[in-house]
Amino acid sequence: MAKIKGTVVVDTERCKGCDLCVQSCPQSVLELNAKVNSKGYHYSTMVKEDDCIGCTACAMVCPDAVISVYRVKTND
Repeated sequence: MAKIKGTVVVDTERCKGCDLCVQSCPQSVLELNAKVNSKGYHYSTMVKEDDCIGCTACAMVCPDAVISVYRVKTND
């Protein structure tokens, strides 16, 4: 049976580090990075790439629409 593998792409320069995406992720895939962007915000980043299911919860709650989610079927 095909499994859905997801990946999250964050526009790190536009991310304000509001933490909503981190809180909404059912797989705890996202965290705020210890590094900051050019505006001084800690931006969201994937920390558990293999656990992402591509549910798009993070993208739906992002107030600045800086998150894109991609899904691909795998045969794992």
